[in-house]
Amino acid sequence: MKYSEMTVEQLKAEKDSLQKAFDDYKAKNLSLDMSRGKPGSEQLDLSMPLLDIMHSSVDCTDDSGFDCRNYGMMDGLPSIKKIFAGMMQVDPESVMVGGNASLSMMFDTVAAFMYKSPVEGEKPWQEINDRKFLCPAPGYDRHFGITGYFGFNMIPIPMTSEGPDMDVVEQLVSSDDTIKGIWCVPKYSNPQGVTYSDETVKRFANLNPKAKDFRIFWDDAYCVHDVTDTPDTLISIMEECKKTGKEDLPIIFSSTSKITFPGAGVAALAASENNLKFLKEKYKYQTISYDKMNMLRHVKFFGDFDGVKAHMEKHKAILKPRFEKVIEKLETQVKESGAVQWIEPNGGYFVSVDVMPGTAKRVVALCKEAGVVLTGAGATYPYGDDPKDSNIRIAPSYPPVEELDGAMDIFCIAAKLAAVEKLLA
Repeated sequence: MKYSEMTVEQLKAEKDSLQKAFDDYKAKNLSLDMSRGKPGSEQLDLSMPLLDIMHSSVDCTDDSGFDCRNYGMMDGLPSIKKIFAGMMQVDPESVMVGGNASLSMMFDTVAAFMYKSPVEGEKPWQEINDRKFLCPAPGYDRHFGITGYFGFNMIPIPMTSEGPDMDVVEQLVSSDDTIKGIWCVPKYSNPQGVTYSDETVKRFANLNPKAKDFRIFWDDAYCVHDVTDTPDTLISIMEECKKTGKEDLPIIFSSTSKITFPGAGVAALAASENNLKFLKEKYKYQTISYDKMNMLRHVKFFGDFDGVKAHMEKHKAILKPRFEKVIEKLETQVKESGAVQWIEPNGGYFVSVDVMPGTAKRVVALCKEAGVVLTGAGATYPYGDDPKDSNIRIAPSYPPVEELDGAMDIFCIAAKLAAVEKLLA
């Protein structure tokens, strides 16, 4: 029976029952972490052979005979550019390979635009007093952290089942030249797991921004991260922008952080010739070269893009039961109450759950009280401000399945308990 249909007496009885179940779990003194989308140890074990791949100077040369132990090739090895080109659906010539974190490359790109414009005659972003950035929400808290750090006014953009609300995006960017960019996680968005539809990608490629230096920050973090046997498909933003003659709009980012080792992977960006020329001008003063030994290890480990896809099938075998466990618990424990809604993703690292409006902070606090750590309520919105106080991001990858089972029991009890409290109040 839905909570909204219950009498006050029924709600009070439900509250007493839920409180007892919650207290029972609390007495177990559990310590479970579902706060970040971290690969579990089983996933990390998949890439251990990568560490034993090179044993002599011969092993340290790439296809061209270049000795990767030395300086040079500031923009990365051609062999790993080919792999990233397959991941990001671009030409290898469009790729620049960096260090271990795509987030660093995003930060560096915003920083570059802050101090020098990529468009002749335009002011650097730091000179725009009322500079703005569009932030599809729910979204990735670290994206919002970057633009917040650089003093942007962040404008939340509603998310739909096909991606950001493009009616809103088109209207805003065409009318305001202080809007300088938009964050996008186009495949299996963080946290909802939404993949942008073909129409959405094409509308991005057809944008007519009033700001000549407007850029789409296309974070393709989960481009190969399927967790079901019915994966989503995403068309190439770069190919669509070539059709419209607007190749300068997107800058695409990706990495192997959740493919091999999060702290020791390889990151890359892809961009137009104009954007690459602009960015390399900064990078040539920032670094002589990134870790080409690590790039080469990854090339030897994967071989090519097909090797990446085969490796990700192993990840899927580990992650699929975890995602199924989360959905199973939501279906069996909270669906009938009508107090919780969620999106069942085909990939990515999260399950986005909307609890009863006004209760997300309470649910997170209850879970913490019972030993389950979740991402903070509001984190998926700019400034940490969820206007409905309803969205919670569940990250099922890190805990073992048996721990996840208990953690989801606690989450479901907490979500229902907070809902009943809200209704009785």
